[in-house]
Amino acid sequence: MTSRPVTTESAPVRWLLIGLAVTILSLFLLLPLAAVFIEGFRRGATVFFHALTEPAARSAIQLTLLAAAIAVPLNTIFGIAAAWLISKFRFKGRAFLISMIDLPFAVSPVIAGLVFVLLFGAKGWFGPWLMEHDIRIIFALPGIVLATVFVTFPFVARELIPLMESQGTDQEEAAVTLGAGGWQLFRRVTLPNIKWGLLYGVLLCNARAMGEFGAVSVVSGHIRGKTNTLPLHIEVLYNEYQFSAAFAAATLLALLALVTLGLKTLIEHLLGHTSNTRH
Repeated sequence: MTSRPVTTESAPVRWLLIGLAVTILSLFLLLPLAAVFIEGFRRGATVFFHALTEPAARSAIQLTLLAAAIAVPLNTIFGIAAAWLISKFRFKGRAFLISMIDLPFAVSPVIAGLVFVLLFGAKGWFGPWLMEHDIRIIFALPGIVLATVFVTFPFVARELIPLMESQGTDQEEAAVTLGAGGWQLFRRVTLPNIKWGLLYGVLLCNARAMGEFGAVSVVSGHIRGKTNTLPLHIEVLYNEYQFSAAFAAATLLALLALVTLGLKTLIEHLLGHTSNTRH
């Protein structure tokens, strides 16, 4: 069967639009990304690897990975639970819950960080009680994790909600009539149907967690070698005119983003292949 064009524009117009899109993409995305890699390796591999293995850099890398390793599973569990609730049930406050899930998209990360300082800082609402019990949240790992969880809150849920709503409840209802329990129903019916969408949401959540700057910057205190994540470490190096080290760290962050993008593209390909196979 011959495919038909979906638009009526002439070939020159289509090529003009394609050229415009490629030009904008190259100027605002590909060129800056290439500049990061060029500057990162400008002084050679020895300088590059030294910048990534010195103590402050190692601490920043480890803290970034640790914060993501804590925040992503938490948001994955919440995302699955919220998507299940919203897509399978109708209840009062459903629209409000969806709006609350979207809140981190609308609120500036800096404001989110300031809210956590207001709540858990030394002079915050819970600050005196936390100090009495020798519990540190702000300027410590818990605050960084809280900020990261907040900014990555919607990604898994918003990926799963439309997917699960489009699938309906027919398969779950059939499984229940055959005697399937709650956990068995989720593991054998729901999870296989959402696994690629779930992985897609987890990847986006992880990428956002590792690259977060604003909220983490407010709650971290910028303690070098202790509370600086990789994005904060890059800012410190750049402000100190250590450009080679800053671009080396930025190159690592860009590589992590590219790996995430590659996995995202692979998942989209697998999703498309699965969809075509079913049809």
